[in-house]
Amino acid sequence: MAEKKIIYHCYGGAHSSVTAAAIHLGKLPRENTPTNDELLSLKLFDRLTKEGHGELHFAGVDEWQNQIYSVGCRNVGKAIERLLRGVADIFAQKEQLVFVDTLHCVTMKMRIGGYISRQLGLVEIGRPIVLQGTQEAYPQLVGLVSRIRNEVRR
Repeated sequence: MAEKKIIYHCYGGAHSSVTAAAIHLGKLPRENTPTNDELLSLKLFDRLTKEGHGELHFAGVDEWQNQIYSVGCRNVGKAIERLLRGVADIFAQKEQLVFVDTLHCVTMKMRIGGYISRQLGLVEIGRPIVLQGTQEAYPQLVGLVSRIRNEVRR
């Protein structure tokens, strides 16, 4: 079976997609909620700016040799997904792309904290809020990633 390219995507690419990619790769625990320090140890967590939206960020390779990515798509996640699927189809690679929208896992605290930290640049105010929101959303993210991992290992 050919390895897949798994792309976790969300609005800004700095929180839920980065966290999901890290869970997928075992960089964050699946059995308990990570600490602030564990989340902040991720290279892109609450660091990506709008200039990085639309850019695929390689996170690593899982145990089945699938390549894991994260990306921020703003409000055009479905459009980008359709575009990339079309390009993959041209090159007969469509079956190897797996798009995972993490936006439905995002909490209000993640939205507010992310906006304050990333859009307004008030990191000292926004980051604690987005960290708390991410920890609250963590069980949903683990569930989503577990479902994807089960699908891709078949």
